[in-house]
Amino acid sequence: MSRVLVIVEHQDRNGVPALSRVSLEALAAGQHLAKQLGIECSAAVLGEGIAPVIAELSGKQLAKVYAVEHSLLKQYTADGYLHALEQVIRHTNPEFVLFPHTYQVRDFAPALATRFQQVLISDVIAIHEGPAFVRQLFQGKLNADYRPVASLPGPCFVSVQAGAFRGEALEPGTAATESLAIDLTPAQIRTTPSAPFRESAHTVDLTAAPIIVSVGRGIREQDNIPLVQALADALGAELAASRPICDAGWLPMERQVGSSGQTVSPKLYLAVGISGAIQHLVGIKGSKTVIAINKDENAPIFEVADYGVAGDLFEIVPALTKAILAAKS
Repeated sequence: MSRVLVIVEHQDRNGVPALSRVSLEALAAGQHLAKQLGIECSAAVLGEGIAPVIAELSGKQLAKVYAVEHSLLKQYTADGYLHALEQVIRHTNPEFVLFPHTYQVRDFAPALATRFQQVLISDVIAIHEGPAFVRQLFQGKLNADYRPVASLPGPCFVSVQAGAFRGEALEPGTAATESLAIDLTPAQIRTTPSAPFRESAHTVDLTAAPIIVSVGRGIREQDNIPLVQALADALGAELAASRPICDAGWLPMERQVGSSGQTVSPKLYLAVGISGAIQHLVGIKGSKTVIAINKDENAPIFEVADYGVAGDLFEIVPALTKAILAAKS
């Protein structure tokens, strides 16, 4: 019997299916919850030709990995996943079902929870003792604790926000695997699946960047962007920005970090000339280390920064870039 069941997603990598980064984070959340409650954590993966994903999961500290293979699951459809996962959950009978908070999960998970007379506690950023699942309200201005009602039938359904848990914290181990046969017919799928959505080739995936240098309004004008780009190049980092920079067209929208941009979780996030509006802080809360450079010592960014430098970025950034390049030579 699986007490915590994590439903993982996979993506194509050079023709081979592999676990997505957000799925690794959801697995870390599942391990955290299971350890907190002293129960087991298992995982389930759906699709066709998913042996590489099963092999990847078998090297994690999980009680069991459930392989759900079916030709009608080769391409994602909400109906296919809904019918398949209902059978998986009734077979495994978990107390908690965790998902990564993705567009795909938002498509089918509320209907799945309804099948079990439950609601989906979505976009969770932390799990406290109890357990209590923490969600943010009003674009991060408030945190709220949600606790499952024990009297309701069925498991508790939870989706985990990207960056809330760290995939590298996932504990390795050896997991047994079990193939689950499901009943699924073409008549149950009411939509025709289309090709998976792909960003244009030039799009930057900031969520995968280990180091990010981000620039805000303190840069004053577009002609000063190369100053911060030079620092990013010296660090081998991706260049990102707060919303005003992208709204002004100084950097493309794909480089925006925040509640209306990308949510990131790098090892190092260096904020240059960013005051720290709540919408931006929501997007960087998964960062392992935050360094802020801002001339306003009362800027909100310093409240979340691990290290802060109150000073003129036009003096600090060139000096820092020079020092980094000298250390490399």
